[in-house]
Amino acid sequence: MTNHNISICGESRDALGESPLWDDRKQILYWIDSHARLVKARDMEANTLREWKMPSQIGAIALCESGRLLVALVSSFVFLDTDSGELTNFVDVTHPASNMRLNDGRVDREGRLVLGSMALGRREPAGELYQLDGEGNLKVLDTGICITNSTCFSPDGQYLYFSDSLSCQLRRYDYHSSAGTLSERTLFVDTTSLKSGPDGATIDADGNLWTALVISGQLARFTPDGRLDRIIDLPTVYPTCPSIGGPALDTIFVTSISNSGNALKSQNPNAGAVVAITGTGVRGLPECRFKDQ
Repeated sequence: MTNHNISICGESRDALGESPLWDDRKQILYWIDSHARLVKARDMEANTLREWKMPSQIGAIALCESGRLLVALVSSFVFLDTDSGELTNFVDVTHPASNMRLNDGRVDREGRLVLGSMALGRREPAGELYQLDGEGNLKVLDTGICITNSTCFSPDGQYLYFSDSLSCQLRRYDYHSSAGTLSERTLFVDTTSLKSGPDGATIDADGNLWTALVISGQLARFTPDGRLDRIIDLPTVYPTCPSIGGPALDTIFVTSISNSGNALKSQNPNAGAVVAITGTGVRGLPECRFKDQ
């Protein structure tokens, strides 16, 4: 077991921090504050912060081949040009029920975004798991979801990991990249014994899955065969999503909550912070980019 160090990234605090992404081309950390409708970017070397206000709450973001960001809003996908701040509408989504929004997602190894939705303020399995390609084709991959989370892919792209957080179950699907289809859904991990449902997740270069245990305030790592092999206690009370980045792809960034708008709220001075964990021995993979060109 290696030692590790945890630091707080800047003074910025989020109501509902999510979707951290390391841009290995620009050496910038992007993430969102969903409730504040902000996309954020921190240059870690210069210690500078930029923000872009969106027209609605945000579910997730994705890096694009063009250098733009793809932003999932409540019921649409838009492109954000981070140089000009210009927004370009891409695809609208018709939700199957009222009072829903898009939520967690990740780009697959073929450059398509896989992202789910959730019902707001109620435990209703109305959410759907979507796949969006660069031509604007939106396909439903799965249904019956309460809160979409933990979306990420194995290093070879053959497996999709996904959770419905209220079930405390991390699922694993066989993912057929060329066809863009799913099969063979199995239970990967049940986190009930860890006293928290899984929130956001990411995969390291060795195929281990790291997920934020939002209720217990921890980060957990599971081996490719589903075995828990590491727990890291975090200084933020409600961590939401990890991402591995930094110049050497050896820093784990984790977003967090200060006020989710419902049950999760804290006055802890570190609530809503982005934390950076170093010295774990982990190595990440460059984030896949949405093929918008």
